[in-house]
Amino acid sequence: MDIIVTSIFVEDQDKALNFYTETLGFVKKHDVPAGGARWITVVSPNEQNGTELLLEPNGHPAAKEYQEKLFADGIPVTMFGVEAIQEEYERLLKNGVTFTMKPTDMGDITLAVFDDTCGNLIQIIQQ
Repeated sequence: MDIIVTSIFVEDQDKALNFYTETLGFVKKHDVPAGGARWITVVSPNEQNGTELLLEPNGHPAAKEYQEKLFADGIPVTMFGVEAIQEEYERLLKNGVTFTMKPTDMGDITLAVFDDTCGNLIQIIQQ
């Protein structure tokens, strides 16, 4: 069994697509109509046939409440791996990304947390 798609809730799909592609550097894989929204996925530029991240609208009240509570409690909704966290941190800062936790050594890993501007906190980690 393989993980092929995972999702995060977003407040605005267009804004999320722009942030995840233009700011973070992911590649758009799918963008097709899906009812009143769109099926938008992005992938790592290094693994374009790998796991897709679905930018899912938070239109359902439970989804919106879940997203808001995690954000308010400072809990990241997902984690992305990076090769050089300090370089990635500095690159994202230059692109206007707001961090809630700068790179912090946690023994075998270093992690940082940022606001994706779409209602989520995202953790990056260097192992």
